[in-house]
Amino acid sequence: MSDPQQPTFLVSAYSESVAVQINGKANYMNCNSFREFIDKMLADGRAQFVIDFTNCKGMDSTFLGILAGTALELRGRTPPGVFIINNLSERNYELITNLGLQNLLTVGDDLPSLSTEAVDAQFDKLKNAEVSDARAVLAAHENLVRADDQNVAKFQDVISFLRNQVEPSDDACD
Repeated sequence: MSDPQQPTFLVSAYSESVAVQINGKANYMNCNSFREFIDKMLADGRAQFVIDFTNCKGMDSTFLGILAGTALELRGRTPPGVFIINNLSERNYELITNLGLQNLLTVGDDLPSLSTEAVDAQFDKLKNAEVSDARAVLAAHENLVRADDQNVAKFQDVISFLRNQVEPSDDACD
């Protein structure tokens, strides 16, 4: 039995829309598997995503950057894909709007949340893995800047720090 405090991402890719339910906090420490899953679905040509935030206790900028990157990828397709997020708490909605992501995503709070029965019947748990690749965190934050120019000031220090972590310096010896 899994730890009820351990964040999980439950997924279903068995219908036209890929559905994801977030349980717990979505952050840089546990969203690598989520990103890998989304990347695989995008590579497989999937173009409709519904993310259920009913049980999401919070999210950080790395996770928000993954959402932004997914939305940008779907928006750039012909025809454009669909990316719906629903059942946001007031705080999670505030996080989305503070970064201007409501302009990329469809916020659909009138959509039904995913039922426990559907979760038990159709969802597979993604293994939570700590993000050890600073490039993925950097890319997520760069997505936030691409999504809204006003995010440059919010994340310039984080991006600079991460770039220093992943890009070799000119002084480095080979």
